[in-house]
Amino acid sequence: MSDDRLPIVLVILDGLGDRPLAELDAATPAEAAATPVLDALARRGASGLHLPFGWGRATTSEWAHWSLLGYEGLPFCGRAVLEALGAGLEVPMGRPTLHAALRSATERDGRLWVTGRTAPADADDAAALLASPAPATVDGIALRLEPLGGGEAILALTGAGSAEVTDTDPFFADLHPWMRPLPLAGASDPAEARRTATALETHLRRCRAVLVDHPVNAGRRRRGLPTLDVLTTKWAGRRGPLPAFEARTGLRGASVASTPLYAGLARLLAMAAEVVPHRRDSGKDMAARIDAARRRIAAGDTLVHVHTKATDEAGHSKRPRAKLEVLEAIDPGLAGLLDLCGEAVVAVTGDHATPSAGGLLHSGDPTPLVVAGPTVRPDAVTRFGEAPAAAGAYGRLRAADLLPLLAGHANRPALLGHRPSPWTGAALPDRPEPMPPA
Repeated sequence: MSDDRLPIVLVILDGLGDRPLAELDAATPAEAAATPVLDALARRGASGLHLPFGWGRATTSEWAHWSLLGYEGLPFCGRAVLEALGAGLEVPMGRPTLHAALRSATERDGRLWVTGRTAPADADDAAALLASPAPATVDGIALRLEPLGGGEAILALTGAGSAEVTDTDPFFADLHPWMRPLPLAGASDPAEARRTATALETHLRRCRAVLVDHPVNAGRRRRGLPTLDVLTTKWAGRRGPLPAFEARTGLRGASVASTPLYAGLARLLAMAAEVVPHRRDSGKDMAARIDAARRRIAAGDTLVHVHTKATDEAGHSKRPRAKLEVLEAIDPGLAGLLDLCGEAVVAVTGDHATPSAGGLLHSGDPTPLVVAGPTVRPDAVTRFGEAPAAAGAYGRLRAADLLPLLAGHANRPALLGHRPSPWTGAALPDRPEPMPPA
């Protein structure tokens, strides 16, 4: 019996999905863009629509990746933990961890409305401001900021405490004010969640008082600059025991990305991480990432995750043509996949939809998916984009469906009923535990 297992390359164009846009004659950016490489992949492979959690369910990147990488059903640690790990910080098991950020705010109708965030030019001011709220203990819970740079920090809680509290960051600046932290409904320890929410509120109010009167903000007012006088929190979570990516899925995994979030995810899941410095030319940047994926395959990795943030950033600009232009710039950088799909299973999709018009951050709209490889039967789709992909062979898939699909095409599906490892993964294990010789 020959070993014909294939490696897998999963390319995620962050925020790829979109909506029909009047500016693009009722097309999405992916439909309207000239993408000859992605179109060639569509002709060689099979297509479908990726709806990470179903119709209408908007998701963040970290939640989508948790399912894409095979961890749906296991407790998610929260994005703050991933950001901390990606920044090289140590995150002890079980410690409540939040992400904190300096913001500008204005008072209106008895509420504080977040009106802006730090810019690169604010770096020195932000560092001084974040250093000013001293570590504090409130009702036995110690709260300490660990700066990340750019006006952001990790807020570490020690002395018990709970991660089951709501965000104070409104996300939607024009819809919600700075919000009060509350215990989550259904918290595993309701009393501890209430205690933590109360302690957090007390600490954030004290931070607000310190920031408003800080000499740095006084100087900003004199210079006509917006003050950075509110500390918001979000993404509370805690690190818990988890199987490594290979144990969970059966695949030796690697990630080729350039942001702390994905460096942290790789560190958490014990995946190899290859950092490719970001290049301003999106095509050259993507080509470098595909080259890195080839190196990881040559090193023995059997699933390589490749990620770019460029599409998501273009969507958040709320300029549809900007997202179209980014897709057209990325496309030639994907040319290496046309060769790679002769010896590997390659997939290109998005982790969620980022509408490039309107007020939404993310939406529950579908994102196109194309898969190509030696074992993939081509369907009738000839172009890349949401509308063409809707007629593809795969129909509609959720995030948790993608890894089993790719493992099947890679001649390494997990055989139901067979137990080669403690975890039922998406793939036949690369390296099951051998029995020692007698």
